[in-house]
Formats: sequence, C-alpha cells, structure tokens
Amino acid sequence: MTIHWVGTGLTSVPGLRRLLSGRVPVTVWNRTVDKARGAVGNLAADIREFGLPALADAVGPGDVVVSLLPADRHVALARVCLDRRAHFVCPSLISRDMAALEQAAVDAGVALVNEVGLNPGIDQLVAHDLVNDYRHVAQPGDRVRFASYCGGIPKHPNRFRYKVSCSPLEVLQALRAPARVIREGAAQVIDPPWQATRSYDAPLPTPERFEVHPTGDSTAFTDHYGFDPAWHIHEFVHGTIRLKGWREAWAPVLAELAALHGPEGDARLRQMADRFRTDHAYAPGEPDRVVLCVALHASRNGAPVFGKEWVLDAQGGPAGTAMAQLVSVPVAMAAEAVLAGHFAPGVHAAPRDPLLVGLWLVEVGQIASHMAKIDHLRVA
Repeated sequence: MTIHWVGTGLTSVPGLRRLLSGRVPVTVWNRTVDKARGAVGNLAADIREFGLPALADAVGPGDVVVSLLPADRHVALARVCLDRRAHFVCPSLISRDMAALEQAAVDAGVALVNEVGLNPGIDQLVAHDLVNDYRHVAQPGDRVRFASYCGGIPKHPNRFRYKVSCSPLEVLQALRAPARVIREGAAQVIDPPWQATRSYDAPLPTPERFEVHPTGDSTAFTDHYGFDPAWHIHEFVHGTIRLKGWREAWAPVLAELAALHGPEGDARLRQMADRFRTDHAYAPGEPDRVVLCVALHASRNGAPVFGKEWVLDAQGGPAGTAMAQLVSVPVAMAAEAVLAGHFAPGVHAAPRDPLLVGLWLVEVGQIASHMAKIDHLRVA
C-alpha cells in the first residue's frame, strides 16, 4: 500500500513529514515539483508533478490519497479513489457532492474521510468529547448552549490584526457567505456574518479578550455532534476567532466584500486574496498562533447542570507554523487510521469514537503550548 499526498502548500508539510518518517511508502504530488523538493526533498524519495490522469494511473487498490488541495478539487480526487478502490482523506467540510458518494464508497469498500484538519477536525473531536461528557447528566428539556470558535492569528499583533497562515481566498469566501446559527432557540441567518462580531474572553492561563463572529451553517452540526432532539438548543454557533480590534482594522476590506457581486465579484475576490498573500505574509521564522475555544453549557429549571470548555493555544516553531501543524498532523493521523482499518467503508467526518478521539487529542496536545478542558461549574 502507498500513501499519495497531494499538495505541499501552506498547511501541508508537518503532517507530510510525519508520514514520510513512517514505514508506509509515500508518493508526493505537487503542481510544482521544485517547490515540493524544497519542502520535503530531504525525506521524500518519490516526488511527482501532479495531474489527475497521472495520479489515477499510479493509485492502486488499498492505497490512500491525501488531498491538501483547495476544497473544490476533492470530489474529483475521491472519484479517482472509487475507480481504483483506494481510500481518500482531506481536511475540508463534506460537500453535498462528496456526501452523494456514500453508497459508491460502501460498494467499493473504501473510506472517504473528510473534516480531519483543524477546523473542521480538532474542533469536532473536542465537541464530541464534550457531548459524551454531557450525556452522563443530560435530561429531556435541558436548555443547551454550544459555541465553537477557532482562528489563526499573529503571535505578535500587527495593525491589521491578521496575517496569512492558510488560504486567504477561503477566509474571504467565508466572510461573503451568510452565517446560519441558533439563537434564542430559533435558527437565524446573519448576512454578512461580521455583523454579529462580539467580544469573547478566552479562559487561557492569562485571560485574553478576542473578537468572534459566526461563519457557515452552524445548524448542520447539531445532528453530527449527536445532540438529542429532547434537549432544548438555546444557542448553537460555529465561528471564527480574531484579535481584538479586528473588525475596525478590516473595515475597508469588509466594505469592499459587501459590494462584490456575481462573476466580477468572484474575480475581484481572487485578486484580493493574492494581495493578502503579498501584503500580509509571515516573515521567515515569524511565529503564528492558533486559538480554539469550544464550550458546552446546559441548565435545568434555571440552574446550571453542565459547563465545560476545551481551549487550545498553539504557536509556530521549528516544526512548522501552528496552523500547518494543526491542519496537517490530524490529516496524517487520519491516513494512518484508515490504513489501520479504523474507518468503515463510506463517507466520514472526524471520528467520534471516544477511544480514537482521546488518542488523537493526546497528540494534538503535544503540538499546543496550552490545551485544557475546563469545568466551569467546578471553577465557579
């Protein structure tokens, strides 16, 4: 069996290096071979120029294709895997087209594993852990509040309150899309999502105030996380965490985003993303930072009965940027888990099995400078 790792961009290298140091053969595919050699040439014996036909010819039954390409390329790669009876792993959300491959994956006997990066990925692992804890005390009618915020931020704050640690195009696209959340027990659409920006006090060892805003369709995760229909979901939100002062610093950018429409708007968005890469890149050796906070609270008859929160703070270093480590190392763990038979045939997101979740979180904790599960009821 061979692992085919596709893409050696901003968030790829630490996880790829992990697999290259293992026992399973790894073929590295990248659009530019020289860039891949510069990233992992000291470890990789097999680096090839990426093209879908070339990859399809090389993949065999039981292999694993790992994609760190943009999300819109994943379904085509997954279909190659189905044709070759190979498995597939990527960090992106399960799209409608990917979900439609469920029966084909079952019939082919392969696992198509998605949502195993940072966000989505690690955020889901800790969410599953919190829900597993809450089930021990949950009762029908409990009033439940859930919030998950994650973001890449500069370790050393700058005037723009941001630097590029992942795809700036995906960051901008998320801001253009309406957010859907549950608030006051009802679904709400927030368009544009930054209208709902608010302060958030993260329970870090040294308390720190951030700004957060919702992104995407949060309501899609209530079933995925196993929320019982008998619970009353008062609040449920997924969102992005930014440095304090982010909305003010980004006011010109947000104003331009609000004015973009149609194909011309899409083209301008790509121009803006390219400019971000130039103007807001990290200097060589400059550390980035990732902060993740996921909290679940429940009350009964007005009294709190559960309140726990996972908090993670990671900073870049010799092993790579914090963003790259937290995206690509879980992807590598997923590839290893697929080879070990931990995923049945079909389309999957991050694992929810408590044992596997626990093992993955131990490794994530080795990347973070601080990672803890806080019991707010005991602290109070």
